[in-house]
Amino acid sequence: MDIIKVSANSRTSAVAGAIAGVVREHKHAEVQAIGAGAVNQAVKALVLAKGYLDGDGIQIVCVPEFVEVDIDGKVRTAIKLVVEPK
Repeated sequence: MDIIKVSANSRTSAVAGAIAGVVREHKHAEVQAIGAGAVNQAVKALVLAKGYLDGDGIQIVCVPEFVEVDIDGKVRTAIKLVVEPK
């Protein structure tokens, strides 16, 4: 399963659809964002995905954590949102 990477320019509805689809298929999704704008988009997408999944009778929980990411030889701190059925 791939990590859903979110940027500040990501469309929240597209990210929400990806989260919902991955949770439906794999029962687990990981969303990664670096920077305030990206985290904002990721959290808004998570709220939308919750609504999408509620319609299917799937309740979700989200556990945030920090992760270190290597981008072009530089280590950056990202927020990872682990999404699973309740």
